[in-house]
Amino acid sequence: MGMDRVIEKKKWTTAKILQIAAIALFAFFLLYLLFFRDKSSRLYVDKSQVTIATVTEDKFQEFIPVDGVVYPKNTIYIDAVQGGFVEKVFVEDGAILHKGDTILKLANANMELSLMEQETRIFETVNNLENTKIGLEQNKFYRQQEIVQIQYQIDQAKKDFDRKKKLYEEEVISQKEYEDAKRDNDFSLKQLQISLELKKLDSVSAAKRSRSIDGTINRMQENLDMLRANLENLYIKAPTDGQLSSFNVEIGETKSAGEHLGQIDMKDGFKLKANIDERYISRVYIGQAAEFDFAGKTYNLSIGKIYTDVTNGSFQVDLFFDDQEPDQIKRGQTLQLRLSFSSATDAIIVKRGGFFQETGGNWIYVVDPSGEFATQRKIRLGRQNTSNYEVMEGLEPGEQVIVSSYDSFGGKDKLVFK
Repeated sequence: MGMDRVIEKKKWTTAKILQIAAIALFAFFLLYLLFFRDKSSRLYVDKSQVTIATVTEDKFQEFIPVDGVVYPKNTIYIDAVQGGFVEKVFVEDGAILHKGDTILKLANANMELSLMEQETRIFETVNNLENTKIGLEQNKFYRQQEIVQIQYQIDQAKKDFDRKKKLYEEEVISQKEYEDAKRDNDFSLKQLQISLELKKLDSVSAAKRSRSIDGTINRMQENLDMLRANLENLYIKAPTDGQLSSFNVEIGETKSAGEHLGQIDMKDGFKLKANIDERYISRVYIGQAAEFDFAGKTYNLSIGKIYTDVTNGSFQVDLFFDDQEPDQIKRGQTLQLRLSFSSATDAIIVKRGGFFQETGGNWIYVVDPSGEFATQRKIRLGRQNTSNYEVMEGLEPGEQVIVSSYDSFGGKDKLVFK
């Protein structure tokens, strides 16, 4: 009878190996889920529904678009100097006028009556002053006549005195007769001296009064001229050559003094008025450049005046042409300008798009070189114009980015193209 043989039990059976393998695979799967799996959120999008642009390095110039309205370079406003009702209208709006051409006539009965009354008073006053002046001249001749009469008396008194003096020396007449003749002669000489002094005083006073009368008459004449000029102001005339505009007046209308009636647009060129957002008020300055395209040509302008009053979130500037201006532009026409804030410099740029409204320029979707997906990346944008943004950080030339709107992406980390 043979002996029983001891069979050695196997440690690594097929079932056991399979069991260990399954456990290891499960553990590896757990590790993958915990540490290695891509945990970013993703969204599948149709590639044809997004706009992809290439980041480039090119010349960049910062500017903003503004609308400029064409105005005449120089305008003179026409206002009613005196009030009244419109009696006659001589021209129509848009008429080409020469300096001095009559535009309209106002009527003011009260002013005309007042002028007549004041003219009458002034004429009466001037007439009285002229009579006073004539009286002064007559008084001068009266004084001269008096002196001549005294001189005649002196001549007689002297001859009588000389004769009686000789007779007195010859003891022909009495001493009383001699003294009477001497007294008459001395009296006549004193009278002449007094009359000469009075004549001098009268002459100085008359000259002063005459000058005063002349000054008063001149002032009254100036007042009369002013009154007549005020009446002449009822005729509204063109102050310069140019085209009448903003003129809308009807016969019979009443116009107050100082009321605006129209304007004369001078034919010496145009300017543009533009409204600019108040955010840029600190960056706008006199001489700042702007340009626009018209009829296939670019025209250059510069800011010549800044109106700092802010109305409805914007302020206004006047821009003047640097050289040639277009022949075809018309008053009131609107042109789109590019107002420059910098000169052209080398920069990395990316095309403008709807992405900015969602990201504020802080991040963007960058397309993977494989072209199969795009991922978020932080960036920093600088200046901008109507076409591009300046890239300060985060992108390199040649990279592709999604620039269309991100509204439907929900801020996913990754976009997978399908």
